[in-house]
Amino acid sequence: MSNADKIKSIEDLAVVTASLRKQGKKIVHCHGVFDLLHLGHFRYFDEAKAMGDVLIVTITTDKLVNKGPHRPAFTELLRAEALAGLANVDYVAISRWPTAVESINLLKPDFYVKGPDYKDASKDMTGKIVDEENAVKAGGGKIAFTSGITFSSTTLINRHIPVLPSEVQSYLADFSTRYPADEVIGYLKKAADLKVLLVGETIIDEYVYTQAIGKSSKEPTLVVKHISDEKFAGGILAAANHVASFCNNVTVLTQLGTKNSQEAFIESKLNKNIKRVFLHRNNAPTIVKRRFVEEYFFTKMLEVYEINDSLLTPEEDDAVCKALEEHVAQYDLVLVIDFGHSMLSDRAGKILRKNAKYLAVNAQSNAGNLGHHTISRYVHADYVACTEGETRIEARDKHGDIKKIATEIYEKMKCDRLVITRGKNGCLCRDKKSAAIEIPAVAGKVVDRIGAGDAFLSISSLLAVQGAPLEVLGLAGNAAGALAVATVGNREPINKIALFRHIESLLK
Repeated sequence: MSNADKIKSIEDLAVVTASLRKQGKKIVHCHGVFDLLHLGHFRYFDEAKAMGDVLIVTITTDKLVNKGPHRPAFTELLRAEALAGLANVDYVAISRWPTAVESINLLKPDFYVKGPDYKDASKDMTGKIVDEENAVKAGGGKIAFTSGITFSSTTLINRHIPVLPSEVQSYLADFSTRYPADEVIGYLKKAADLKVLLVGETIIDEYVYTQAIGKSSKEPTLVVKHISDEKFAGGILAAANHVASFCNNVTVLTQLGTKNSQEAFIESKLNKNIKRVFLHRNNAPTIVKRRFVEEYFFTKMLEVYEINDSLLTPEEDDAVCKALEEHVAQYDLVLVIDFGHSMLSDRAGKILRKNAKYLAVNAQSNAGNLGHHTISRYVHADYVACTEGETRIEARDKHGDIKKIATEIYEKMKCDRLVITRGKNGCLCRDKKSAAIEIPAVAGKVVDRIGAGDAFLSISSLLAVQGAPLEVLGLAGNAAGALAVATVGNREPINKIALFRHIESLLK
C-alpha cells in the first residue's frame, strides 16, 4: 500500500476498520497532534502496534490545535503524510473535532493507546482523557498506556525550529527559569474563586464584508458589493465573556439603549454563568460600531457608529450611580473598561474608586473621544492598563522615551501597577518594586487587532488582584492578546484550556 493510500477520511476509515474487525483483526488507535515526529513517537507507535494487528492514527485538524496561535508548525496534510510514511502505521485520518471522542465512537478500536504522561488523569488539563476512556469502553475496547520515554514536540520546536524571533525565544527561556508554566497557569486556575464585576459600555461590533467593484463612473466614490454580515458582542460584553471562562462568579453592569436595544442578541452571546445588570438609556440605541471590510484582503475601509454620546440625563446618571453603589463593594475585583461614550460620569468614577476592593481600569481612546477622554479620570485605581497611544495622549508627548513617560504616568496615577500595551512590541510594566519591565509580544499570525487590548486587561487583571509577580501578569496578558489577534473581532472569547496550552507551549 502506498503512503497516499494510507490516508483516509475519518468516515472511510470507519468502513475499513469495520471490515478489519470482521476479519478478526485487533484495531489499535492513537490520537494526537504529532506536530514534529521524534524518537518518543517512534517508540510509542512501536509499543502501540504490538498490542494488536492494525495501527490507525488520527490527528487534530489545524484549526483546533490549541497549543498557541503559532501552532501547528506543520499543516495537517504534512503531518498526515509524515505519519503515513512510518512502516508501523497502517492508516491515518484527520479528525475534525477538538478531542478524540468522536473518532473513537466512529472507529471503535480494541485498544486506544496514550503515552505514559496521560496515565494520571488528574494531570490532563483538558480533562478529556476520562471522556475518551469512556468512549473506548462504550465501544467494547480498552484504554492502554505505553511505558517508553517521552519527549515534547513543543520543546523541540521551540529550541530547534522556533516560530518566534530569537530574542523572544531567549526571553522566554530565561523567564521559564524564574516562573515555570505551572506557576503562571496556577494563578489563572485560582481565579476560579474570584468574584468579578465588569463595568462599561456595551458595544455591538458589526462587520459588513464586501467585495470591491471599482470607482463610480460619475463620482470619485469606491463601489463595493455586499457579501455578508457578522455581529459580535463587544465592549464590556467581550471582556465579561473572557473573564467568565476563568471565574465562576461574574457580573456585568452595563447600559443598553431603548432604541434597537439588541437585548435578545446580547443574551444569546453572553456566557450563561454571567449575571446581568442591564440599565437602559432613553432616546439612544445600544452602541453599534459597523465596519465595512474588503473580504479578500480583510481590509477595514470605513467605520460607522450608531450612538448617542451626549451626556446622560440626571435621572440616567442617578440610575448608573445607584447600581454602582449597590454592587461595587461586593466583589473581589472590579474591572472597568470606560469607552468614553458617556455611561460613566465623574460621579460614577468617584464611586468606583471609593468602593472597589480592587479596581482595574482602562479608559479607551477611540474616534468618538480622541483627546477628550484619558486615564487620569481614574487616579488611585489599583491596576491601570493603557495602550502606548493612550499613554502618550495622557502625557501630551508624542515622541518621548516610553520608559520615562511610563514613570511619569505611574507617579501621576498613584496606582499600584501600570501596564502599557505596545502591540507588536509587547508590553511595558511598572510598579513600586520595579522600574519599567519590557515583555515581548508572543503573537504568531495576526488576523484582527480588534479586542486584543480588552483581552489583555481581562486576563491580566485576574493575576493582578492575586498579587502575581508583575512580569507574570504581563506575560499572561501578552499570551491572551496573542490568542485574541488570531481570530476575527470578538468572535470567540479567550478559551481557558487554549490559554493554558499556549503558556505551556511558550515556556517549554
